[in-house]
Amino acid sequence: MAIAVRPSARWSGLWALGMLAIFIGERMIGVGGGRAVATICGLAMVLAAMAIRVRRAQGAASDRRQVEQTLLALYGLGLLAVALYFFQSDLPTLWKGKALEHDSPRLATVLAALWPAIWTAAAWPIALIEMAYAQVARAPRIENGRIRDAMFSGFGLAAALVFAFALAYVASERDKKVDLAYFRTTRPGEVTRRIVSHLDQPIEIAVFFPSGNEVREEVDNYIQDLAKESGELKIVHYDFDIDPAKAKEYGVSTNSVLVFTRGARHEQLGLPREIESARNALRTLDKEVQQRLMMIVKPPRVAAFTLGHGERNWDKSTGDTDKRAGIKTLRDILVDQTYDVRTLSAADGLMQDVPKDISAVMIIGPQKPFLPEELASLNRYIDRGGRLFIALDPENHVTMSEVLKPLYLEYKDETLANDQVFARRTHQDNDHLNLITATYTSHPSVTTLQRLGARAPIILPGAGWINTNRDRKSGVSVDAPIKAHHATFVDKNGNFQQDPGEDRRAWEIGATAVKKDARVFVLADSDAVSDEVIPIAANQLLAIDVVHWLMGDEAYSGAISTEADAPVSHTRKQDVLWFYGTIFLAPALVIVAGLLVTRRGRRRGARVVGPPAPSPPSPSPSGSPQGAQS
Repeated sequence: MAIAVRPSARWSGLWALGMLAIFIGERMIGVGGGRAVATICGLAMVLAAMAIRVRRAQGAASDRRQVEQTLLALYGLGLLAVALYFFQSDLPTLWKGKALEHDSPRLATVLAALWPAIWTAAAWPIALIEMAYAQVARAPRIENGRIRDAMFSGFGLAAALVFAFALAYVASERDKKVDLAYFRTTRPGEVTRRIVSHLDQPIEIAVFFPSGNEVREEVDNYIQDLAKESGELKIVHYDFDIDPAKAKEYGVSTNSVLVFTRGARHEQLGLPREIESARNALRTLDKEVQQRLMMIVKPPRVAAFTLGHGERNWDKSTGDTDKRAGIKTLRDILVDQTYDVRTLSAADGLMQDVPKDISAVMIIGPQKPFLPEELASLNRYIDRGGRLFIALDPENHVTMSEVLKPLYLEYKDETLANDQVFARRTHQDNDHLNLITATYTSHPSVTTLQRLGARAPIILPGAGWINTNRDRKSGVSVDAPIKAHHATFVDKNGNFQQDPGEDRRAWEIGATAVKKDARVFVLADSDAVSDEVIPIAANQLLAIDVVHWLMGDEAYSGAISTEADAPVSHTRKQDVLWFYGTIFLAPALVIVAGLLVTRRGRRRGARVVGPPAPSPPSPSPSGSPQGAQS
């Protein structure tokens, strides 16, 4: 028997036609009576389509009623989108009101982006449901599962469309060049940008490269980005073969050279001419440019490392019996910051006085106490505004009290430990001495570390602690910018565990003192700046920040930008683990997973097949089943 079918798509067409009329009135006509006619007619058609859907749902069977109610709900969702559009449009101004953008611009912006997304989420499912509904309209019973799948497909298409439009809009508003190639020239780093932004006199960068050179293009991208920081940075281009007079003026003898000029001072940076050879140099271009800028912005500076008391040294080829890690990396950091690095011992005049050309004195891990004459020399150096960095170790029992006490600081040679937060090295209890902390104050000596917070923890393997006696009347300003983790305790008996009487607290492990023009920074562990520790964690940032603060260069604190690849290193045990893991463990896991999946499939097949069903009895010649009684 044929089933009477009442067409459905025509009413969705009426709904769509009403929406089109509203669009024409609001977005194409926009003003006057024509806008009102089109918009009102469109709303009337949308409401008429919804009223008809209500009547169809009331008179339909249960399976078809569900489809009608779904379409009615989607009609309502589209009408909600239109209402949100009216709410954020200029419609209130027609009745002498204020547009939403006037009182709540952010809400207006949100609604302007929201209503098209909601309307799309209604229109696509309606279209797909009508297509699926039309295919089963004459069926005795509607497959609601097919209708539901069509609706979800519509939601998926609407979401994809909204995402595509949102991505296109964001891309158009944020015009940003991104290089996804393996090779990439470094961008101006935080420190270099700050140097340029704080320029008080013009600096000229003369770029000597031939036209069309690939290296020149990379360099131009870098320095043009850097020039945005200040109008004091000027960029000029020359070709050595075309401008020999300018090349002679700048002291240039070939192309592929950058000359940084400020007044009478010139600093050159040479680069390879071919892009293949220049890749490594371009990856560290920011570091090299920063060095040249510091050379011409700052006067020559000298950092002197004390010797003669068992201090850590950067030169291990002199037969030194000290088996501790050296400080070559720390020395290289100072060289990168344009310091002239030298040593300072009794032979260099430390017993008489610290030479006046020394900008900062570095005392790193002394194992023997200083002589009274040397301590007096350091105190006089502080009194005349010297800068001092002191890093001590608790196991050496050198406290430098003669220098620190007048600064209201006291180094305690008691080893700290932490059995909750620590760096693993030997996987033994003595790892509890490897302190990890990211507890920094807002003091300028830890500017970068404080900004990075928990993303920049430092490691101190075997630290003491510092007692800061703050006395405002003394004329000495004391602070503790670095503190240990709050679960740290003084390991008095050396068992690496907390015992009764060993209180947990955030011990002060980095302290500063300012006395007139003098600045002193004390670190409770010299291992933190040794070659073994400084390449990991944020210890290198600590060293850079402290040096900048000591010299009054807080404005230049920050990380150096580099695209150089960090070397991947494994211990021998790790190499063995990787070898056996890839050769044996990974294939074994694949085989075991395959066996489990195959076995499960066999069990499932056995349950489905089961015993064969009994066959029905065959009929007898007389037409009655075999075995039936007559």
